[in-house]
Amino acid sequence: MDYGALLAAFAREEGPQGPATRQHRLYACLRWAILGGKIAEGARLPSTRTLSAELGMARNSVLYAYEHLGAEGFLVGTRHGTVVASLGLARDAAVGRDSAQAPEAPPLARRAAIPHGGPDEADRALPLWPGVPALDEFPLAAWRRCMERAWRAIDARQLNYAPVQGHLPLRQAIAQYLRVSRGVRCEAEQVFITNGSQGGLELCARTLADAGDTAWIENPGYPGARAALQAADLRLVPIAVDAEGLAPSAEDWSATPPKLIYITPSHQYPLGAMMSLERRLTLIRQAREAGAWLVEDDYDSEFRSEKVPLSAVQGLDAHAPAIYVGTFSKTMFPALRLGFTVVPAPVVPALLGAIGATGMRGRVADQAALADFIESGQFTLHLRRMRQLYARRREALQEALQRHLGGVVTVSGGAGGMHLSARLEAPVADVDVSQAARVQGLGLRPLSPFCLPGTAGTLYNGFVLGYAGMPPERADGLVRHMGRVIDQVWRAAANRPS
Repeated sequence: MDYGALLAAFAREEGPQGPATRQHRLYACLRWAILGGKIAEGARLPSTRTLSAELGMARNSVLYAYEHLGAEGFLVGTRHGTVVASLGLARDAAVGRDSAQAPEAPPLARRAAIPHGGPDEADRALPLWPGVPALDEFPLAAWRRCMERAWRAIDARQLNYAPVQGHLPLRQAIAQYLRVSRGVRCEAEQVFITNGSQGGLELCARTLADAGDTAWIENPGYPGARAALQAADLRLVPIAVDAEGLAPSAEDWSATPPKLIYITPSHQYPLGAMMSLERRLTLIRQAREAGAWLVEDDYDSEFRSEKVPLSAVQGLDAHAPAIYVGTFSKTMFPALRLGFTVVPAPVVPALLGAIGATGMRGRVADQAALADFIESGQFTLHLRRMRQLYARRREALQEALQRHLGGVVTVSGGAGGMHLSARLEAPVADVDVSQAARVQGLGLRPLSPFCLPGTAGTLYNGFVLGYAGMPPERADGLVRHMGRVIDQVWRAAANRPS
């Protein structure tokens, strides 16, 4: 194969928005060629030395591309060299089709123009409660400077209602960030600024399905998504999760075909699993065949530490029926209440009409300040610091749990993010322990309510433990306190008359 010609073809398709560095351009080109079938499954790639000589680039650049693709599951090393992994792409002719063959997007809901909102859930301030970042570590002085600059730049015209999609410089900054960091295929025109990720989920629930349509949700899964889908009068079907996330069976597809599928593939909430590349590609194909939308909630992938995070599901196929939802509540701070939703270009006009009258417009200063924060490099710097900080805090909590509660809880979900999942092995109900802990000033969020009522059983009896706001030196004390509460509830249950 002429890899120089392949790079040229990739450059023509990507245009000026393509990757800037040579090593990232080669990585993106090879990934594009594998997904599009231009490099077949099982094909052996040239050695790094051979390919670097052919392309006239440093060998380290080729090593970077191969290692990154290997970490994502596209390539595997064999005794015969580096080969393309078997991912089932040959069975899916739709993946990688060019725009002339683009499949028709699933239709929007009839209720797309009808606004529907819901109350926000108050943040919890108790130690170990999940979902709250390390607020005391946020660079508040830098943020204040961005806010001051934003207000100095605002004139009287910008005090009016903001554009429906949000402040254009912020949408441009988000699109650039997502293309580089998450492999999302998008331009600023496809980005909608929302009231946190919850606003994006509510937008999806209102516009992608009609009342009575079937929506699949992870079980256990994010309660906020469940609330948004229920508020839209959708029929919720719980789908089991395993070590690779959402795991629908053939019976699920035939018995309850969905119109909307909610997933957290980068870090399943609350159990922490990462969806494999093969399952992501299979899910895209199956959703397309079923005429269903995928709603990808990528709420905290920035903090993954053990492995290179897989690219977003949305970016694996140019024509995936996927909506990408993100938030700044975890990467910045919850009170900012800014999120974003990336939609396929063909449905942007319909969504503009659908949400034009909802009143979800404004906060120009906040959006302008956030655009400044991102473009100035402060956002990337903050993420780097938080990634290192959370890794230390996660390690401290894991060690304390193993040291003090090794036979009482089984921990999972430690690959990154801001929380751990701890299954309770003691014969007591997690809800009872949580209530007792709350009285004593400890935030043990029970795991069982993350499941649809009646589906938790004993497998999902435990806790979702947040460590982002926990200094490492407090881990031992908090875990010992947790153990005392479990023991108190256990003894009380044992002494209760039958």
